[in-house]
Amino acid sequence: MRLRKPSAGAGLLEVYMVKRVWRTLAILVTVVTLFGATILAIGVGQVSIPPDTTAAILLSKVPPLNLIFNHNWPTSYEVIVMEIRLPRVLLGILVGAALASSGAVMQGTFKNPLADPYVLGLAAGAVFGASMSMVLGLSLGVGFARYSTPFLAFIFTLLTAFLVYSIARVGKKVPTSTLLLAGIAVGTFFWAINSFIQYLAGERLQAVIFWIMGGLWPASWEDVALSAPPIILGIALIMLFSKHLNAMLMGEEVASSLGINVDFALKALIVLSALIVASAVAVSGTIGFVGLVIPHMLRLIVGPDHRVLLPTSCLFGATFLVLADLVARLVVAPAELPVGIITASIGAPFFIYLLRTKKKAIGLGGRLVS
Repeated sequence: MRLRKPSAGAGLLEVYMVKRVWRTLAILVTVVTLFGATILAIGVGQVSIPPDTTAAILLSKVPPLNLIFNHNWPTSYEVIVMEIRLPRVLLGILVGAALASSGAVMQGTFKNPLADPYVLGLAAGAVFGASMSMVLGLSLGVGFARYSTPFLAFIFTLLTAFLVYSIARVGKKVPTSTLLLAGIAVGTFFWAINSFIQYLAGERLQAVIFWIMGGLWPASWEDVALSAPPIILGIALIMLFSKHLNAMLMGEEVASSLGINVDFALKALIVLSALIVASAVAVSGTIGFVGLVIPHMLRLIVGPDHRVLLPTSCLFGATFLVLADLVARLVVAPAELPVGIITASIGAPFFIYLLRTKKKAIGLGGRLVS
């Protein structure tokens, strides 16, 4: 009996199924990695808590799993986990996910592996808002003083994004190259003003510098509650544009021919990226290089398909920042370093590597074309 040759339709179905399994496996691996990093970061510190105890304490707060555990751990362990370390780790997860997701969007939008969430001058706008609060004493009033710095950082990050967008707009369109240049110009202007404010800071200069370096040490459940809704919502909406980003990688004309409203997609992605970056920066300060390193690293592993790249970048960005914060806590214990120093020490060499490997890909106007 002769075997029939598989049809072309069967071959396409097989390729589709393989890609779907690979996509699911990649996301599953990053989820497991994030869970492991979370348990490790919560358990390690001046008081070490065994991983199984840490996991049991966390799972005991989830009904109906709370009926399974006997709660045979010291009360002090539960206080350390739930009140001190868990808010900090959750905040690291949110901030890392926001920065990495925004970095993946920026690199896909600009088709430039050197782009990151701060490419539109967002960091400079955030620092300007925070400096106005810390140095000039701007406040939201009695009872809300604690929220003044994150609120102003959030507002000025969004205002910077809209200012850059308005400057770059040509008619009804926003060329990506013009948007990039506008971001650099506005960011440079704000950094100059920030330098002047720091010059006038006096005894408050240390607080400004520590905020610029970025850190998660002031994390609390209030910070988590403040940043979680906009970050989770923003990332969820960004995921809906994964097919748009895939089409835009082939060029605006090709994307338009495929029925993609490029102008609307660009506007939406910029607004959503600014929203999640502003929400992250408002509670953590400026933490650099997460949005540069993680998406590029994941692109080398899982490929350029944003249906895989966006969720894996989000999850691994969260893992990376949680582990970086753990290193920041341990490297000079009992003191701790700003986590921005750790991410910069990893990201800066990686940035130099990108520059060296991509030099030949620079075309007219210095824009990467490959």
